Amino acid sequence: MFRRPDLLALAVVGSVLASCAQKPGAPSIATAPPPPNAPASAPAVASQSCVNLQQIRESLVRSDKVIDFVLHDGSVLRNRLPYACPQLGFERAFTYSTSLSQLCSVDIITVIVQGGGPSRGASCGLGQFTPISTEAAKAPLAPADR
Repeated sequence: MFRRPDLLALAVVGSVLASCAQKPGAPSIATAPPPPNAPASAPAVASQSCVNLQQIRESLVRSDKVIDFVLHDGSVLRNRLPYACPQLGFERAFTYSTSLSQLCSVDIITVIVQGGGPSRGASCGLGQFTPISTEAAKAPLAPADR
């Protein structure tokens, strides 16, 4: 059971909190516009499932998990494999076989082991092809992609 002074204290605290509440229509700090020199957020880039083989100029193995495909127009598509592919980052060479004119995320690559003459290594599935900037292609990989 509340005593009379406790009720008075609750009423005072409630009125103080109510006066601190934001008035309807008042600008909020959280919704204030960014400063004029703030960089715009990058738009989301759509990944694609396949790339036409004739568009690929070269492939650059970056690690056991990442392959960059450089296209003839200079753009780069990054493929993050769903799982690390053993020896891919060390050997930096792979082969693939496809009956289509495209390389797709459902296709399998096979590492080419070059020591003692070329032989076949691990076979691994590809991931989605995501467009990245040429600057991002030259930058060091994030720890999760190494």
